[in-house]
Amino acid sequence: MRRPPPFDLSSVDLESFYADVKALRREIDASLGEDDLRHLRKMERWGRACTALGLAGAGIFPNPASAVLLSIGRSTRWLLMHHIGHRGYDKVPNVPPRYTSKVFARGRRRFLDWPDWMIPEAWIYEHNVLHHSHTGEERDPDLIERNTEALREHSMPARYALMGILALTWRASYYAPNTLDMWRERGAQDGEGGAAAQEGRLRELWQKCYLPYAALQFGLLPLLYLPLGPWGVASAFCNSLMAEALTNLHTFCVVGPNHTGDDLYRFDDRPASRAEHALRQVIGSTNYATGGDLLDFAHLWLNYQIEHHLFPDIPMRQYQVIQPKVRALCEKYGIPYVQENVFVRAKKMLDIAVGKASMRRGVTREAGKRAAAPEAARPAI
Repeated sequence: MRRPPPFDLSSVDLESFYADVKALRREIDASLGEDDLRHLRKMERWGRACTALGLAGAGIFPNPASAVLLSIGRSTRWLLMHHIGHRGYDKVPNVPPRYTSKVFARGRRRFLDWPDWMIPEAWIYEHNVLHHSHTGEERDPDLIERNTEALREHSMPARYALMGILALTWRASYYAPNTLDMWRERGAQDGEGGAAAQEGRLRELWQKCYLPYAALQFGLLPLLYLPLGPWGVASAFCNSLMAEALTNLHTFCVVGPNHTGDDLYRFDDRPASRAEHALRQVIGSTNYATGGDLLDFAHLWLNYQIEHHLFPDIPMRQYQVIQPKVRALCEKYGIPYVQENVFVRAKKMLDIAVGKASMRRGVTREAGKRAAAPEAARPAI
């Protein structure tokens, strides 16, 4: 099927679109309150309940029920980190400090709030700053089409096999080293290079990422079942290992497709204005099915990716409220708004990764831009 022509920015009144986006933001800010905190606590309770139930059966025998429940609990910590780390609750009146970006998962609270392979500060920089500021551009560290170029040097069966391995391990094999590399690059001041720099990177990766998380999930957790004997310890270890694979698969399937597909755009230049930046967040992102806490919880609230990239620093509950309004805005201005089932989107992501399809490119400005005065395009983080 023939592709439609590249999106023409001159077909959109960017100035008016961006004015409406800012008006919606003022509406959101005015509505922040206790309902957002109650909702956040509810999501946290759901995750903790899954963890508790998973732990209750983990030492009995290796079983999928415990593995799934433990996995949901771990994914929930990711969900909380994503929105709290984005400063989503910093402006909510009377928010407890532990739900703010300056406290959650920081320092000694790292393994209490978000025990994961990544250093929280490194992930915040890689994701909140680089990814959100450069979505779909060459500087976007999570641009899948570019990141899988080497994969396409292999045979097609090998490409699918390698993508399967990545899906089951990606938080450790991709995210931990990649976020650390971005963080080290930002903080590099001493001019260290060559073998010394690589040795320091590997030492930090093992000391701050791999060993702490592995010790917690595959060492300390199984040892809690010592009173049940070797069988209890072995069962807990197996269930934790299965939960890890499921957490990776779950997060990969809801994170990876967010900006990947043959109907989404990647960009070869920087946006000329904040208005153009806002539009790019729409045409470079996709939503999944939305509506209802249970459905949104299953998607880790990543099913509102268009709204999230327009307003990265708002509470989860607000995305349910504004999603119909954002869609209506896009229809008003003739801006493509992509929303499909997560499994359809995962297939489209896979097609891009293995080389069966390619992203859209070449946003044009044929009749000149109707945009706000050029200024640095950088979202709130």
